[in-house]
Amino acid sequence: MANTILSDRVAVVRRGRRLEYFTLAWNSLEGIVGIIAGAVAGSISLVGFGIDSFIEVISGAALLWRMKVDEDVHRREHNERLALCIVGVCFLALAAYIALESIRDLIQHNAPERSVAGIALACASLVAMPLLSRAKRKVGSALGSAAMHADARQADFCTYLSAILLAGLLLNALFGLWWADPVAGLVMVPIIAREGIEGIQGKTCDDCAT
Repeated sequence: MANTILSDRVAVVRRGRRLEYFTLAWNSLEGIVGIIAGAVAGSISLVGFGIDSFIEVISGAALLWRMKVDEDVHRREHNERLALCIVGVCFLALAAYIALESIRDLIQHNAPERSVAGIALACASLVAMPLLSRAKRKVGSALGSAAMHADARQADFCTYLSAILLAGLLLNALFGLWWADPVAGLVMVPIIAREGIEGIQGKTCDDCAT
């Protein structure tokens, strides 16, 4: 029985690693497209979305690091806390950056260009992120991993950010509402900041054993 349980856990860990490798690849591409498209269009919400994607790359790398020592309970717990803290600090820094840039754009009336690439990116993320979140949540429950659940929540709020980003880009592209982009950035700020604070505090979800 013990060998069966251990074997099942090893299989779940492998599944978790595959998900994180996919996360690294997807978010790296998402980050590159978001930052380049955002820089070309002058869109702070799109640049912020791209940076967020690279932070999720850090999160994915931290989760892979955590799962490498899954059999060692003490190292696992230490890596769990450190992974949450690293990701939390990154999100707080991103929230501050987006807030400052969005306020500056509103004050200076900086109008972004239309971005077809940004709209396509937001649509793709709206499809992929909910599926990724569901798969990570299953692995997190099986492993009792707060960090994996936190990573799943990041995919959830990436979905929210994608919807906010898409709304801002479409309002600007279809109706010429230049202020929609920095306002979309400001709407992102409390969502990102909350995730950062919870990461630093090491908060876990209710159904996740610690």
